Amino acid sequence: MTLSEQIITIGVSVLAVQLFRWLPFIAFPANRPIPDYIRYLGKVLPAAMFGMLVVYCYKDIDLWTGNHGVPNFLAGALTLALHFWKKNMFLSIAAGTGFYMYLVQGVFVL
Repeated sequence: MTLSEQIITIGVSVLAVQLFRWLPFIAFPANRPIPDYIRYLGKVLPAAMFGMLVVYCYKDIDLWTGNHGVPNFLAGALTLALHFWKKNMFLSIAAGTGFYMYLVQGVFVL
């Protein structure tokens, strides 16, 4: 890319990010109530998103070859245990990810 193309790309990216950050405030101003369907989506989408992430994380595990998904299941169990114990999403996700990386790079090296 030329320098001018890089500048244009960065400018368009900045504008797109700012647009999508301000769009909810424009679409739903503070002086009007939030529509019921938006409140409903705010309640159900976080759980649905995490459900899809769990399915995505476990979809390629082959129980009949390699390490049989042991690091995946151990890291998932640690993530669940930490989340139920501490109720801190950042801690549970960070610890589960770190533990998984340790397992696949240090313990279950194929």
